[in-house]
Amino acid sequence: MSLRGRLVLFCFLAAAAATAMPKTQKTGAPRDPEIIDAQGYQKLIQEYRGKPLLVTFWATWCEPCRDEYPMLNELAKQYSPQGLKVIGVSMDDDGDLILMRRFLSRYKPVFRNYRKKAGEAAPFTQAVFPAWNGSLPATFFYDKDGRLAGHRFGEGPRDAYEATIRTLLAPGTK
Repeated sequence: MSLRGRLVLFCFLAAAAATAMPKTQKTGAPRDPEIIDAQGYQKLIQEYRGKPLLVTFWATWCEPCRDEYPMLNELAKQYSPQGLKVIGVSMDDDGDLILMRRFLSRYKPVFRNYRKKAGEAAPFTQAVFPAWNGSLPATFFYDKDGRLAGHRFGEGPRDAYEATIRTLLAPGTK
């Protein structure tokens, strides 16, 4: 076989091998959590009406948040088949975006996360719950009608969370 024939055969085989290789699906980088303001938060609560809802506010710089977050992720896995919805809201500043991405990548939450719109936290926290001074972690429980059914400031034990969740999920509970 001539050199030209070998070259043509080689090109043909290379092309055939390239088309036979499995295609790897291109996935973009995980998307950053959607930014939410006080108005958006109220809309979100209404969006989840009909389902019990747990909303946790956290930040990467908050050590109790880092300790509590995996437990909340486990509770979301455990109780979502029964109807519980869980949402996270990062209170990190825009300058901590890389840390927030690493945090979410590390803990791989099974629930949707948002991040507070840049700016002063006080107006946002007051719109969520007037008695909240912004301490973290903060967790709010909403009944199926979208009404605030309870809250917890600071890290809490799993059994306390589960007791509140079971109450929200109980038949006959609004």
